Amino acid sequence: MDVMPSTRAQVLIVCTANQCRSPMAEVLLRRALEVRGVAADVASAGSLPGGVPASTGSVEAMARRRLDLSGHRSRPLTTDEAGRADLVICMARSHCREVMVLHPPAWPRTFTLRELVRRGETIGARRAGQTLDEWLAALGQGRVRAALLSDDPDDDVADPIGGPSSAYEAIAVILEDSIDRAVELAFPEERTG
Repeated sequence: MDVMPSTRAQVLIVCTANQCRSPMAEVLLRRALEVRGVAADVASAGSLPGGVPASTGSVEAMARRRLDLSGHRSRPLTTDEAGRADLVICMARSHCREVMVLHPPAWPRTFTLRELVRRGETIGARRAGQTLDEWLAALGQGRVRAALLSDDPDDDVADPIGGPSSAYEAIAVILEDSIDRAVELAFPEERTG
C-alpha cells in the first residue's frame, strides 16, 4: 500500500524490540508535535514479535519527563504500516534495512533519526508551502541505499536494553534533543495572518 493523502501526518518510529528506543521516541515526538500544533499520528513498532511492555528503564526515563509509557506493549512492524507512513524514523540503519526489505517503496521517506536531523540541518527547514514529501525528496538527494549496508554510530542510536538506568537516561537525552531538532526542521510552525 502506498501513502494516501491525509490531513494528518503519519509518522512511524522503528527499532528492534519496540521496548526501549522507539517507544521513548514515540512519546517524545508526539509531545513535541502537539506543542508545535502539528496534526500527526505517531506510532512505533519493532522487528520482533509484539506484546511485551516497555522496559523499566524506558518507563522511568520518560516518567522523569512526565510522559507515561506504563501501558505500552510492543508491536511488530507490518508492511501496511510502513506503506501508510508519511515518514518512517528508524533508530539505526539496520531498522532502515528492515523497512526496505518489508516495503521497498518506503525508501524515500525512511531515515534514521540522526540522518534526518543531519541532512535536514544541511538543506534547511521545510519552507512554507513545501509538502513533507517534497522536503523529504530534497533531503534524500544523493542518498544511496548501499550506505545502509553497514551500521554507523553517527546514524545509530544505541540500544540501552539491559543496561543501567543511566544508559536509558543517556539515550533519552539523545532522543529528546534529536526529536526536537527534527520537528523544528520537518514541521515548521504555520504562520497565520
